[in-house]
Amino acid sequence: MTPENPIVELIDKYKPLKEKYQLPEFSKMNELFDIEDIDSESEFLLRKIRRTIADKIANYLRFTEIIINPSNAPMFFFKILKKLDSSDKESLSKIYESLGNAELKMLSLDVEYNESEEAKFINEMYKAFTTEIKSEFLKTIEKMNNGEENSVKVNGSYLGWFYKINIIYQHPIPYLHKAS
Repeated sequence: MTPENPIVELIDKYKPLKEKYQLPEFSKMNELFDIEDIDSESEFLLRKIRRTIADKIANYLRFTEIIINPSNAPMFFFKILKKLDSSDKESLSKIYESLGNAELKMLSLDVEYNESEEAKFINEMYKAFTTEIKSEFLKTIEKMNNGEENSVKVNGSYLGWFYKINIIYQHPIPYLHKAS
């Protein structure tokens, strides 16, 4: 007798929870959050799914934080970041805030298990990822891959927004001008 396919077992265990809590289709959840690797033998399947989603959220938080606050970003990232403008960063800041709030919610769910709250969280995150987060990240990544830099080259040096601000306010940048 051969053991049943683990994904089939997981889908079978997911189906009653899907119906009970109006969860998204397994295939859609798997496509978005890679839930197929979850052990179907778990007594707390929704908790395991939420923790898998938590891993995605943590990765997206780290990525967004590097864009919003690149002080600890790898050096190659700075050139890529020049392709984003303030509206891109503002949109990502909103997503960062909602992902941060999701992290807090996950902490409370880790402290006290509640199946219906786990299901509610999964539904909320699925909706957020499919309606806002995924498209915003795809747009940002596309712009980072193919966009034009928001920088100005002066005397062989890229100055980006700092130089543009100085031009707007007509303030010279002293170290760029050679003494006569």
